[in-house]
Amino acid sequence: MPDSVELMPEPIQRSDIEAAARLIGEHVRLTPVIDLGHVLSDDWNLILKLDHLQPTGSFKVRGAFNLLLSLNPEAVVAASGGNFGNAVAYAAERLGIPATIFVPATSPREKTDAIARFGADVRLIEGFYDDALAESRLHAESQGQFLAHAYDQKEVMAGQGTVGMEVGNQVGGVSSVIAAVGGGGLIGGIASWFRGDVEVIGVEPVECPTLHTARAKGEPTEVDVGGIAASSLGASKLGAHPWTANQWIHDSVLVTDASLVEAQEWLWETCRLWVEPAAAATIAALRDGAVRPEPGAKVVAILSGANVARDG
Repeated sequence: MPDSVELMPEPIQRSDIEAAARLIGEHVRLTPVIDLGHVLSDDWNLILKLDHLQPTGSFKVRGAFNLLLSLNPEAVVAASGGNFGNAVAYAAERLGIPATIFVPATSPREKTDAIARFGADVRLIEGFYDDALAESRLHAESQGQFLAHAYDQKEVMAGQGTVGMEVGNQVGGVSSVIAAVGGGGLIGGIASWFRGDVEVIGVEPVECPTLHTARAKGEPTEVDVGGIAASSLGASKLGAHPWTANQWIHDSVLVTDASLVEAQEWLWETCRLWVEPAAAATIAALRDGAVRPEPGAKVVAILSGANVARDG
């Protein structure tokens, strides 16, 4: 048996997600859903889960709080394209934990400035997420500090899974849940909650196809990353913990950068919601027909982040 299979972690359980919900409840928001009805099709209903309304503008605050509250480190180090670093910095400040965040210089100022505002020590690194991750690992090892991973820790994925738990409680008879995918923490957590009871579909930009490639190859595989959503979805390899939930992921589809921009604009014009390109991926997949819901379906699209300037 290949080592990659032997070393694969056990899937997280619904009980892990329920425990995370209890632990983080006072620190995160129960974000609303809005039913847009037949706005995209006469055949099925579109419902938006507005998790970009979290205190840090992204779902990632869920995993950050669950990780830090579960393990209570004396200091924390993380790498991030922006949103996870923002989440860790926010959670660490509120819990009184010193934080050092390594961020690729390619990340938007809207994200890096927010990390600094929460009191973290921000280290800009040339390149993309994986370059920042490598530096964060070296720093954590040299300083003897705890390293928080943006998506490949069970506590992080269980925290993100509370999105799925909330959707199940808020939307009766949900047929499908669609989520954007970077390293896989969000979709892994959601799929681990529904466990095949609901269709879970991942959406990625053509230039950041981690889940799509892993499913094609049969295991997480390195990919090149780029494009306008790289600061949020720019992981070069799906995480091992998220991969354990692939058994409950119904499909993985790809969209273009142009479709992301068009979906951003559609959300603004239709709902006055301005989100990141990555968060608009779920809408892009539905508008382009990459995802084709069955007649009568209730489709929940996760809006995962809003840390972007109104003009870009």
